[in-house]
Amino acid sequence: MSRVGKKPISVPKGVEVSVQGSKILFKGAKEQKELETHGRVQIELKDSVLSFACIDSQAQSRAYWGTYRALANNIVIGLSQGFSKTLEINGVGYKASISGKNLEMALGFSHPVIYPIPAGIEMSVDKNTITIKGTDKQQVGQIAAEIREFRPPEPYKGKGIKYADEVIVRKAGKTSKK
Repeated sequence: MSRVGKKPISVPKGVEVSVQGSKILFKGAKEQKELETHGRVQIELKDSVLSFACIDSQAQSRAYWGTYRALANNIVIGLSQGFSKTLEINGVGYKASISGKNLEMALGFSHPVIYPIPAGIEMSVDKNTITIKGTDKQQVGQIAAEIREFRPPEPYKGKGIKYADEVIVRKAGKTSKK
């Protein structure tokens, strides 16, 4: 049985939840989101506590049970607190700035790398750190991965874009013959 699916979700103040058939509608201060379960799980909302139940004992049904509970929990957390990822830029001459609705980065290429900021995402740049904030956990993580992909950190000098909590395993350089 799913250990994740068993846990009920307590809905905080500021987030409204309503169930309409197989859809769950979430309403936050600024945004509305919905989660379509396609009738794969039973949904119950009592006293601002959202709980899920398995329809039958098949493995596929139990997998959906935990998945939909995790997706609903991520939506509730996103609407109440939000998600953020922090990236660090390391390297001589590597820098980033925000101009309009674009993130402009100088990463050692012959041209600046321009990344358009999607709707619903806030980005801020402070010295060598890029902070990405949003209500959708998947979208925030995907954008952070796409930005990191422009110049992943290399193992010899550690130059590139890395997550703030990422540890780069450094390699020793070449040694000369004596």
